[in-house]
Amino acid sequence: MWEYAPAPESRDIANLKPNYRMFIDGQFVEGAGDPLKTVNPGTEEVLAEVSTAGQADVDKAVKAARRAYERVWGRMPGAERAKYIFRIARLIQERARELAVLESLDNGKPIKESRDVDVPTAAAHFFYHAGWADKLGYAGYGPDPRPLGVVGQVIPWNFPLLMAAWKIAPALATGNTVVIKPAETTPLTALVLAEIIQQADLPPGVVNILAGAGDVGAAVVSHPDVDKVAFTGSTEVGKIIQRQLAGTGRRLTLELGGKAANIVFDDAPLDQAVEGIVNGIFFNQGHVCCAGSRLLVQESVADELLEKLHVRVSTLRVGDPLDKNTDVGAINSREQLTKIQELVESGDAEGAERWTSACPLPDKGFYFAPTVFSNVSQAMRIAREEIFGPVLSVLTFRTPDEAVAKANNTPYGLSAGIWTEKGSRILWAAQKMRAGVVWANTFNRFDPTAPFGGYQESGFGREGGRTGLEAYLDV
Repeated sequence: MWEYAPAPESRDIANLKPNYRMFIDGQFVEGAGDPLKTVNPGTEEVLAEVSTAGQADVDKAVKAARRAYERVWGRMPGAERAKYIFRIARLIQERARELAVLESLDNGKPIKESRDVDVPTAAAHFFYHAGWADKLGYAGYGPDPRPLGVVGQVIPWNFPLLMAAWKIAPALATGNTVVIKPAETTPLTALVLAEIIQQADLPPGVVNILAGAGDVGAAVVSHPDVDKVAFTGSTEVGKIIQRQLAGTGRRLTLELGGKAANIVFDDAPLDQAVEGIVNGIFFNQGHVCCAGSRLLVQESVADELLEKLHVRVSTLRVGDPLDKNTDVGAINSREQLTKIQELVESGDAEGAERWTSACPLPDKGFYFAPTVFSNVSQAMRIAREEIFGPVLSVLTFRTPDEAVAKANNTPYGLSAGIWTEKGSRILWAAQKMRAGVVWANTFNRFDPTAPFGGYQESGFGREGGRTGLEAYLDV
């Protein structure tokens, strides 16, 4: 079999530093919390030591954000705000290669995904929202939409830079100031984004970035002078935040977990569908809230599709995230790898048929081979719980009504996919699916102009597009 020669990207491009500090009121400062060591999941080596926040640091950040909002940013004309946001977007583009390498080192995702998806889309969010900054009066929210004030934001580890852009860009465009906490295991690109913000001469205090564990995020969320909270992460933590903020009058948007159904009808172009299925579940090692982790296939084509799927998955290359030929990188942490292994073992115990790619895995690092379960029932844990890894559960159906019923048989509702040649069937199924985003004959396609978000235990509120602006405005 023909093999690819190794094509590693140089890690020197990341300009990795031994120590990183928090960003408060326009300056990089030491935090009062215990420093954390961030680890390369591909090699298990320590990358850097990161200063973390204590409660006093959270107070300073919120005060700086409040001061910046009241004196500078909240008063600034939209056209002036747009100049800063546009400048941030251009600087992300200029430092794109550095950011992509650093993201792959800290997160474990393949460099081709960091380079071609994460970083360009992060820049696109700033570009897009820069365009809205002076047009909010024409967004359909009335003649005088106003910012809310100080926004507290907490983001996950699966798309560290992109999630920061999703959160910060609309907040700035609408005139709010920000205190944001990146994930404990992936703080580095957010702190380099702080360098870019400083480089763009954004007024001090408009964006503050605090590193730390869950206690820092909890302190940001519960701070009494935060006017709005935006959280992306697990459903369990989302429920805690919702209980905390209930009755306070503060705004809240939640983007939580998912267990998306990817439905393949008997008239679907199977080769195209296989590519979409692979992208839907193995992109970013399956660390995607909207991953197509439940594959629903019409019985008459199930065997043929599964055979094609096994062949295609067996060609995926698992390994060094910095190798440009790698398709599936490292699992983000040992904790997450343990969770994936435990759920896969439950699939074996409950009687599903496991097929795992025979690809070799590196000796060091946190890796898991792409896995497909067939003969899965809806009662099994692998069909109900979010695995957040490169594991696909395959179920079958006979009729379109059965497909929709099985797709909706979940407490989540973030995304779904439909594969068929009939446009009428796409529209029919999309109307019946309880999911915030429904893709047709594709999967995992994102655009800053399109709203994204879910229903039920996948959260509420939308991010992106004109709709996403509303969460940051008093309308």
